[in-house]
Amino acid sequence: MLVKGADKLKRENLELAIQLRHELHQNPEISNHEAWTKQHLINFLKGYTNLEIVDRGLWFYAIYHAGEDKKNIAFRADFDAVPMDEYIDIPYGSNNPGVSHKCGHDGHAASLAGFALEIDQNGADKNIFFLFQHAEETGDGAAQCAAFIKERGIEEIFAYHNMSGMTLNSVNVIDGTSNFASRGMTIYMEGVPTHASQPELGRNPAYAIAKVINSIPVYTEKESSRGMVLCTVIQVNIGERAFGIAASKGELLLTIRAQYEDELDELQRNLENLARKQGEEYGLKVLFSYNDVFPATSNHKESTDKIRHVCRKKGFNLVEMEIGFRGSEDFGHYLKETKGAICYIGNGENYPHVHTNNYDFPDQIIETAVELFKGLAEL
Repeated sequence: MLVKGADKLKRENLELAIQLRHELHQNPEISNHEAWTKQHLINFLKGYTNLEIVDRGLWFYAIYHAGEDKKNIAFRADFDAVPMDEYIDIPYGSNNPGVSHKCGHDGHAASLAGFALEIDQNGADKNIFFLFQHAEETGDGAAQCAAFIKERGIEEIFAYHNMSGMTLNSVNVIDGTSNFASRGMTIYMEGVPTHASQPELGRNPAYAIAKVINSIPVYTEKESSRGMVLCTVIQVNIGERAFGIAASKGELLLTIRAQYEDELDELQRNLENLARKQGEEYGLKVLFSYNDVFPATSNHKESTDKIRHVCRKKGFNLVEMEIGFRGSEDFGHYLKETKGAICYIGNGENYPHVHTNNYDFPDQIIETAVELFKGLAEL
């Protein structure tokens, strides 16, 4: 157990975590390019703790060793930024044009580092793994890190994300789907070019792509699924900007999304089958590609119940979410390998939303995150 008298985050540790957060914020890096960020976090932990550091290239984890006969639990934080300008004037604003921490991953990483300080100083009766993950925004990170679960025998894993529109410092939980599954889907169709005056001699994908678009409402109607299913048209690109040439190539970019992963798979199959059928009808070659693939993040009730228990014990404002977020989260990769849960800590009901110009991670929720993690480590 944590040592007696160590139930409150030390002020100096909180100040170090906030300072670290500001340093990370000043030096943001986009997904899969977080070299400085990763090394700065490693240097921080080496400078202030005696934890073992395991460097895995793009990502790393630290370990508090309690003993070979103890449970292995993990806590994860992401640390990539997004391709957005800073916009707001703050003392620790981004030094990298076009890149900023507009999702709060600087705060997630600083919270996990602050938690690591507390465990290193106060001890624990479990082996605790502090997982610092790259590339959450693209979905690459957790997919690459998930092997860590079996390699280290992780029995349970936890994480949090900051979220606006929720009461400041509230802890928001849900059993099952906390974040929808999603995929970026590209349907590519290729026919035969011809002069615009002789369209009958060519094979134009415009009509086939139009039929796919017009069929989307059929596949996403509420009555035919047990959860929410969404398909959003992102871009349509057909032909060349030349009035003398009939279109022969086209791309349709969609984001497909669903509350339950099996229903996302079904939506993908339906769209692929329809596109192939249209390809046969119009004599087109049809190909598919996928980007930004996120699984559903499905919390385990045993783990969400632990979050509830800690919140009640520590007097946190616990809020039960009615439905998960449509936005995706790659933490779901870990929950396919072991039990665990992600929760949301509120930035404030009227606070600027993540991925918007005026957003900056609120430092005051770091203490809530660290105390929540400490409580989970004690169970």
